Amino acid sequence: MEIADLTPAERRVWEAFPLGEGVDMRESADDDPAAGGSWGPERTVRAEVLRALLVDGPSRGGEIAGLKLAGARIIGQLDLRYGSVQHPIRLRSCHFTRGPMLYGAELRALVLSDSVLPDLTAGALRVDGVLRMSGCRIAGPVRLAGAQVAGAIFLDGARLGVFPDAPDVSAASHAPDAAGPGALQAPALELNHVVVGNDIAAAGLVCHGQVRLNGATVTGEVHLDDALLHHPGHTALHAETLSVGTDLRAMRLRAHGRVNLSGARIPRHLNLAYARLSNPGGPALRASSCVIGELWLREAAPIEGAVNLRGSQVDLLHIAPETWPGRVRIDGLSYRRLTPDLPAEQRLTLLEREESGYLPYAYEELTAAYRTAGDDAAARTVQLAKLRRHRRTLPRYARAWGHLQDLTVGYGFRPMRAAGWLLTLLLTGALAFALNHPRPLKADEAPDFNPVFYTVDLLLPITDFGQQSAFAPQGWSQWLSYILIVTGWILATTIAAGITRSLSRQ
Repeated sequence: MEIADLTPAERRVWEAFPLGEGVDMRESADDDPAAGGSWGPERTVRAEVLRALLVDGPSRGGEIAGLKLAGARIIGQLDLRYGSVQHPIRLRSCHFTRGPMLYGAELRALVLSDSVLPDLTAGALRVDGVLRMSGCRIAGPVRLAGAQVAGAIFLDGARLGVFPDAPDVSAASHAPDAAGPGALQAPALELNHVVVGNDIAAAGLVCHGQVRLNGATVTGEVHLDDALLHHPGHTALHAETLSVGTDLRAMRLRAHGRVNLSGARIPRHLNLAYARLSNPGGPALRASSCVIGELWLREAAPIEGAVNLRGSQVDLLHIAPETWPGRVRIDGLSYRRLTPDLPAEQRLTLLEREESGYLPYAYEELTAAYRTAGDDAAARTVQLAKLRRHRRTLPRYARAWGHLQDLTVGYGFRPMRAAGWLLTLLLTGALAFALNHPRPLKADEAPDFNPVFYTVDLLLPITDFGQQSAFAPQGWSQWLSYILIVTGWILATTIAAGITRSLSRQ
């Protein structure tokens, strides 16, 4: 391209390029690029001019060339498909009439911060440095599937999808040279199988449509603090088999639609503190088959929709009981520690919400967590609740026997209850037989009558103080003796069953 073919605005960019100098066409620092459709020729640059500079632009010895442009209206499509560009590209606060086409391109660095674009196609893009789209407003889909970025991807403060406060961008997206009407049916942000050498920084991201991170590999962290993901009735965040090096931070995240992290690997923290997850009538959070260091939902709003944590492995689980929804799927969920510290009774309600019904494994996991914390009393409470829950699945006759064990010795977890029953029966029998001595069977051979030891002989089948065999009650005291013998046998059997169960747990 000859310099004589350039407009004055384009000539400024052309001459600054070999020196690596910046060209700022903004009239003021607060110029809104959403209004760029009305900018005149003094701020208009053709995309073909930028392409010519990047592919075969002028150079000057001893200088590092680079494209640095701010506040320009870029008309046409910047097409760098499969191209290799050795110069950094910085297009800040610009207004694009057509989305750049960067599929398969190899770039040193790409900065589009605070710019307004109808869409962006950059699948299989390779960037040696950073990809910066902070503060961008993009009405159509952002396609970055398969991209490889050696540095970080910055999307903090970006607004993607249809948004109400940028009518000029929406108009541009339906212009004849913009993305077609089907573009908005695609994910608003597609990052499937990206490989990022540092972080994905997307704090404050606003996305109307789906964010896809399936199979992505991020060496550092993923930041979604204060993000708003809006895709009601559908999946707002689709991040199956996502792998991050450290954390996925999403504090104060607002997700209207499903958050799907199935199969993700997050070695440190999945931090959803203060988050609001909402997908009424469907799953709000799916994090099944995940491996997570610590899962935090501290002070999060009550989740609207189901939660699926089946088969996941978590070292620490921080979720308050009031945060859980009415429907959960926790079959196979394993965890070592629970916070905050709460009585077992407050956590047991969660196990009743399992969609599959009674899950012995869930009770065992909760028991193990309390034992890890050194709270054996809470662990026993969970085990007792497990047996009571199991009892509801048994036939009627088995439920009756279970009720009896529960009433007498609490299935072996309440041994003092058995002692109380025995003491009550012992006092009752001793008092009754003290007032009405049974007659001796052989008066000349019978020992002195002792009402206490006589009652013990009746109650405990394994003892023999010689009282029961020497005396025979009559009338109502005979019926009392029968009652003591039967109840003694029942108590002895249930106590033995409880002791056996306790030993087997050890």
